[in-house]
Amino acid sequence: MNFFRRLIRDLPRPLRILDLGGTESYWESMGAVDTEAFQITLLNLEENLKPARRESFTARLGDATDLSDIDRSEFDLVYSNSVIEHLFTGENQRRMAEQIASLDLPFWVQTPNFWFPMEPHFHVLGWQWLPREIRIKRLQKKRCGMRGPIPDRDGAAASIDEIRLLSGRDMRDFFPDARIYRERIGPLTKSFVAHRGLV
Repeated sequence: MNFFRRLIRDLPRPLRILDLGGTESYWESMGAVDTEAFQITLLNLEENLKPARRESFTARLGDATDLSDIDRSEFDLVYSNSVIEHLFTGENQRRMAEQIASLDLPFWVQTPNFWFPMEPHFHVLGWQWLPREIRIKRLQKKRCGMRGPIPDRDGAAASIDEIRLLSGRDMRDFFPDARIYRERIGPLTKSFVAHRGLV
């Protein structure tokens, strides 16, 4: 967030942010709830849509892979934190990236690194590198991070298939006109941020 704040310091206030898949609690945890500094629209699918509690937030129904009904003149910036990896397929991820670029606004898109050893959703070392069947059976039997146990095999498989972590190569491919920032823990890259128009 400190890096993000540096990048947006010269943008107008209040900064009108379209947050794809975001939550009010996320911004609260970052201390970004000042109505004079931020006006944030949280765009979510129906199952994730929650009424906004603060004046600086608006909750809106929508799909990050189809932003055709978004009026770009209403926003200064598109933001997404740890959402693009939740879209099941590379095709959906590419569609989200193309939709973001199509708005022709500055953007910030963060996602965990496929090659970071600790998987951030299931909290198991090397989880993303295990065979799918092993992951399904393990999630059926025990809790992994914030998920499980899910005894039903189809349910466990869906929970696993929802997450498709991205590599740096994926991010460069999906966002060819963006700068790629690497968030590091020591020598390891924990996550990537693709950003454009924020310099």
